Amino acid sequence: MTPTEEIDALIAKHPDWRGAKLASLRAAIRAVDPGVYEEWKWMGSPVWEMSGIICVGNIFKNKVKLTFMYGASLPDPDGLFNAELEGNQRRAIDFFEADATGEAALQDLIRSAIAFNEAKKKK
Repeated sequence: MTPTEEIDALIAKHPDWRGAKLASLRAAIRAVDPGVYEEWKWMGSPVWEMSGIICVGNIFKNKVKLTFMYGASLPDPDGLFNAELEGNQRRAIDFFEADATGEAALQDLIRSAIAFNEAKKKK
C-alpha cells in the first residue's frame, strides 16, 4: 500500500472521533501547500513532509497527537503546543475528544515548520 492508502486505512480503523480528528488534521495539513506529501514511517505512523518532516500523527486510546519534529524552534503565538514541552527539539499537540482543531492556527504552525525545514536545507 502507498503511504496515503496506509493513512486512509488507519483512519478507517478508527471510526470514532479519533479517526475523524486525524482526517480533519490531515486535510488542514495538506491544504497548506500542494508540495506537502505523506509518508508512512516508524512501524505505522502517518508523516507529513515538505523539505523534511513537518509532523507525525498518532492515534492513541484517548487522544490524537501531532508531533512536530522541530517544534521547539517554531513560533507558537497561539499556544497550540501542549505536550512534550520539556524537550529541546520536538513539541506536540494532544487533541482530546472535545478539543477544537483551530485550523487557521494549525496551518500557520505548518507554514512555520515548512519555512524552518527550507531554511535548514539551505544551510
